[in-house]
Amino acid sequence: MKTVTMGAAAALALLLAACDAPAPREQYFTLSAPNPGAAPPASATPSVFVGPVAVPEAVDRTQMVLRTAPNQVDVADDYRWAEPLRNAIPRVIAETLSRELGSSRVLASRLAAGTKVDYRVAIEVQRFDSSLDQGATIDALWTVTGNADGRSRNGRSVVHEALAARDPGAVAAAHSRALERVARDIAAAIRALAAGER
Repeated sequence: MKTVTMGAAAALALLLAACDAPAPREQYFTLSAPNPGAAPPASATPSVFVGPVAVPEAVDRTQMVLRTAPNQVDVADDYRWAEPLRNAIPRVIAETLSRELGSSRVLASRLAAGTKVDYRVAIEVQRFDSSLDQGATIDALWTVTGNADGRSRNGRSVVHEALAARDPGAVAAAHSRALERVARDIAAAIRALAAGER
């Protein structure tokens, strides 16, 4: 009887210790435009609105989705995006376009959707892959449309960035670099339209 009581007491002690153990703490990550210390835009032209931006349903969630195999992903509850990707992606693209085009009027907020601008950029992200082994991959279709003449330019940017370290912070940084490269492609299209190229 004494043995049973001691065993029950030990089990109870283990249970209480487990209850006192701190729960895993969620970590939050953001996408950001690289080179935030770059010189401020020189003018308000051209004016650009970035949106709408569509992202794959598989990654349209707070949790970071990490690819572990060609047909398998891990939805990481402990690693989370601080804002929805459908908001973060246009923000980063707009910040990079502002620097690339030297314009202070590159907008991405949904509140600015009705603002009259020179160019509108619509983006469909077909792949937003994150892997601790393979790095970050973005496959995006985009269209730039001029407001004055309605001419447009379509493009596709497929970008892969390796990780600087095998952790979720490095995944966020790699996606930020990949989005910068996508934005550079879009900036080139805007410059071509502005120059009257077809």
